[in-house]
Amino acid sequence: KSSKSKPDKKLCGTNYPISICFIVVNEFCERFSYYGMKALLTLYFLNYLHWDKDLSTAVYHAFSSLCYFTPILGALIADSWLGKFKTIIYLSIVYVIGHVVKSVGAIPTVGNNDVHIFTHCLQVSCSISSVFQCFLDHLQVSERQKFFSIFYMSINAGSLLSTVITPILRGDVQCFGGDCYALAFGVPAALMIVALVVFIAGSGMYKRNPPQGNILLEVCNCIGFAIKNRWRSLKSDPQRNHWLDWAEEKYSKRLIQEIKMVLRVLVLYIPLPMFWALFDQQGSRWTLQATRMNMAFVRMLNALLILVFVPIFDLVIYPLVRLCRINVTPLRKMATGMVFAALAFGAATLVEVNVVVRMSINHQSFLLVVKTLQASTRSQKHHFFQFFNVVFFFYNIVPHKMEDVKANNVHIAWQIPQYVLITAGEVMFSITGLEFSYAQAPANMKSVLQAGWLLTVAFGNVIVLIVAEGAGLEQWKEFLLFAGLLLGVFFIFSIMAYFYTYVDPDQLDKFYLEGSGKEESDDDNTKKKSNDINLKKTEKSTRL
Repeated sequence: KSSKSKPDKKLCGTNYPISICFIVVNEFCERFSYYGMKALLTLYFLNYLHWDKDLSTAVYHAFSSLCYFTPILGALIADSWLGKFKTIIYLSIVYVIGHVVKSVGAIPTVGNNDVHIFTHCLQVSCSISSVFQCFLDHLQVSERQKFFSIFYMSINAGSLLSTVITPILRGDVQCFGGDCYALAFGVPAALMIVALVVFIAGSGMYKRNPPQGNILLEVCNCIGFAIKNRWRSLKSDPQRNHWLDWAEEKYSKRLIQEIKMVLRVLVLYIPLPMFWALFDQQGSRWTLQATRMNMAFVRMLNALLILVFVPIFDLVIYPLVRLCRINVTPLRKMATGMVFAALAFGAATLVEVNVVVRMSINHQSFLLVVKTLQASTRSQKHHFFQFFNVVFFFYNIVPHKMEDVKANNVHIAWQIPQYVLITAGEVMFSITGLEFSYAQAPANMKSVLQAGWLLTVAFGNVIVLIVAEGAGLEQWKEFLLFAGLLLGVFFIFSIMAYFYTYVDPDQLDKFYLEGSGKEESDDDNTKKKSNDINLKKTEKSTRL
């Protein structure tokens, strides 16, 4: 346009576009809605629906797993059919309906609770795919770097506030003769409605691209064609340096080379679900552990500690480690994060043993009192007044023992070490893992790695579901099993990381950019060079 066109409006004299307000507020409200609802699910299953602990854990992790499987479906719908904006709008409406169903289903006189919870979980898990869509497409490249910090803070702020507020609404407000789950679920529903309204209000400021096809489908088709072509090949056919090279008849050499680079990272993803199997138990097994202690659960600690640990690790711990001349690579950070998560479950095991021992002692003491009273009653059965005193004493201690708070005096503060350890592991594993994935992938393949990363979280929840329903172990043994499994995965991942060669995807862009004007007579030489690109080790050290 001509120079007379008005420049884009900025926010309060800063370089941020006004559209960033709508995105940040939307993300804050949506994350409040999601984490606020999720913070109550396990207790809702256990105390309101009266499911047992294993079933509650299994359903919780089945729901979490679906929430990380369905974004891939949402990406396919957005890129191949509706476009990102319409996909977010339509699935957010389904999201709101799911929340309303859950809130209304928490009213005792309304319908079948099991049907409500199934409908809610299905609707919300499917519509979660909308919020995982990339909100950054409407921002310019120079703006994205400024956007990340604010965007991430809005996510954690929403998570922190929701995990504090919704449990208070559940426990401190009474309705329908008990804890007010209807209100506690209704507030996240209201926040999701606000998120949807705010997102629509800023629709005129977003950059909308028409659907251009999904790169994930193209990658899958290329891999499938290579496998099929290799399977049908004859022994007389010339051999290829890599099995993906069998797709050269249909797909460009650049796409094949990019897929090779992505597959090298995806192979490293194979052991990662075990970390998420431990991490996501904060909302299930750790919450159940806290209910048997003498204070409300402290799940909000994770969101709070994340906000504290990120700058500490980035500005203090990592620089100090580098001063000790230790090469801090992303894969080493991730492996160390696994160790911290395993230690967290070791701490959870000690707490669980302490809880079980205290409960056992209390139970045995109670039985001893009862037996003593019964023996005293038999020996003094002709003394009416003494018998009356015994019965009166026995009557008094029964309601005392029925109170959960009095049944165990293990303080909730004993859970703090395990939350500190798991959060430290999350900072080193999760954030660094995303950074590593983006640094090692070509520009147009980052969405493929994002899909792979989400699948590791989904499969991690599936692991917990299988163990909870199939193992039948005591809780402390189950914690110890998970800690041991993750330590085993740590050694496997460390070996894989040792043989991994870091690459610079920009080399691929430079190579094809420089060779774009050359003739195809260089094919053999080009093929040789392109196969060597991913072996060039970079000297760049990525930071958090």
